[in-house]
Amino acid sequence: MTTAPKTPKNEFALAFNEVLEDKQLPKDVILSAIESAMVSAYRRAVNASAAQHVEAKLDPDTGKVIIFAEKEVVEDIMDDRTEVLLEEARKVSPEVQLGDMAIVETTPADFGRVAAQTARQVIQQRIREAERSVQLEYFQRQVGEIVSGVVQASNPVQGVTIGLDMKAEGNMPNNQKVPGERFKVHDRLRAVVLEVKDGPRGPQIILSRAHRNFLRRLLENEVPEIYHGIVEIRAIAREPGARAKVAVLATQPGVDAVGACVGIKGVRIQAIVKELHDEKIDIIQWDPDPVVYISKAISPARVNGVYLSENAEGNKTATVVVSEDQLSLAIGRDGQNARLAAKLTGWRIDIKSLSEAVADSLQKLKSDSELAALLPAAVDGIPAIEEILLKKAENRPITPEEFTQLAQFVDHVERRTIQIKEEAARVEEEKTAAARADIPETAFGTKLEEAGIREHIFNILTEAGFETVGGLMLSLKTESDKVLGLPGIGPKAMQNIEESLAALKFPEVEKPVETAAQPEVTEEAEAVVQAEAVVEVPPAAEEVMPAQEAVKEEAEEPAMKDGVSLEEMFTFKPETFNSAGEEESESDDSKKKGKKKGKKKSVELEFDENLGEVVSRKKHKRGDETWEAE
Repeated sequence: MTTAPKTPKNEFALAFNEVLEDKQLPKDVILSAIESAMVSAYRRAVNASAAQHVEAKLDPDTGKVIIFAEKEVVEDIMDDRTEVLLEEARKVSPEVQLGDMAIVETTPADFGRVAAQTARQVIQQRIREAERSVQLEYFQRQVGEIVSGVVQASNPVQGVTIGLDMKAEGNMPNNQKVPGERFKVHDRLRAVVLEVKDGPRGPQIILSRAHRNFLRRLLENEVPEIYHGIVEIRAIAREPGARAKVAVLATQPGVDAVGACVGIKGVRIQAIVKELHDEKIDIIQWDPDPVVYISKAISPARVNGVYLSENAEGNKTATVVVSEDQLSLAIGRDGQNARLAAKLTGWRIDIKSLSEAVADSLQKLKSDSELAALLPAAVDGIPAIEEILLKKAENRPITPEEFTQLAQFVDHVERRTIQIKEEAARVEEEKTAAARADIPETAFGTKLEEAGIREHIFNILTEAGFETVGGLMLSLKTESDKVLGLPGIGPKAMQNIEESLAALKFPEVEKPVETAAQPEVTEEAEAVVQAEAVVEVPPAAEEVMPAQEAVKEEAEEPAMKDGVSLEEMFTFKPETFNSAGEEESESDDSKKKGKKKGKKKSVELEFDENLGEVVSRKKHKRGDETWEAE
């Protein structure tokens, strides 16, 4: 039994697949590039017009190329490049008529060989453009991430050229290298992608090993707790090749953030130090309290005290006091430790020795009477403090208790000074707020040019930073000397400013009327309102309505004794002291009338606030006295 020999795979298909594998590009991109190149080859081969629509279809299995062109349907062909017979056109589109435009196949004879010769350069160009586009998109997504590459060239002027994935090249300028690093060709290194730009010769990829994000990514790779978010990096300050400080914070309780970054016996941090060519790294615990945070940022130096001050411009200064033996350690070589601590915390740090801080505190106490009045104990202790300083200047030994006394003295004076400044700032804020309240709110939205001030005065005020009428008025109320002290502003200029501001009229801003929230009207509330509207209903005994009779039956009768209520017995009544003659002067007719009709009663509905409900009150009359019973 014989078997038919296997047909070898088409050479074009093999070459096509080889290009796909070599260029690492999608199949559609390669097909589009080849078809576009075939169109260009056809136009060159037949000298077709650029306005004519031409398409190319490529079969990737056989490599056969078919060209379609748009032509006019005619009876007689004058130019076969742009015209086609009606019979040929109707093979493609049966409904086509003379004069119509039809897209028909127009592949020249032996086009494959011609295309191979003329389209080779175009195909290569299109493939290179596709490669650059894919590289640009890929590395734009890698900005801020670490990439690995091989050194291809090292130039003292242009930096280091590094071969990356996808046959791309990255450049690391000299200012992005760690000082002291030397690279040789074929050395493998890691760097962070700093920036990616589109250039005429492909994407320009800027790499860096000196950026702080490179240290951040190294920590994420070496410390799983940082990668998974259990430990968070709050701040990084770095001087490449010398020292770096990293502030970390645990996001879960019970996790040692510093210990997680250092690792067992320092194995994690040592791997990063080795990658950075022995760059020293300090891992510190981040703290929301600036005093604690700054104290840790100055490490490895021990701090005696940190005193913060912030002015109106927003400048934040921290005075750090350390002992003499810790001063050089706190400052660092060429001020490096202090600089890194300032970058890490965002505060301007002023480091003083303990003796220098004591001398400054003594000067404050002697020159500031307000401060001295607030610290009488510190003033009384000045001789003892001066004696300790004298002993220190004479290099005589000082006991630990004396060192503690110096530190406490500085602490008391500095803290009280900060309190005085804060109080003064608060008073100034209140003064400014009171002055602002006297200025119409619309003045702060009015431009200064609308005030009618003379041009040269207006220019001076604008250069000084005044932009609105309200701002100028507020400055005149709070610090008029600031305006008068401007160069070119004299008494006449001030008079012009005051007259111009006085002539301005600002429209009043209508403030929305604040209405009290109306309570929800319920059936019970409506009943209360209706009950309050009823003042008195005095019906006759025989005309009482059934509902009122029910209320009367439910009302409690007042406690009585011998026909007189207890309330009446203990109530002071001036009429009881009338003469007996006046009592007997009552007419017998009125007594008989009272016996005949009985006691006159009335019922009143009222809302009892203690009970929270509507109650009925029954009014009884005896003579000229009226009393109520619930």
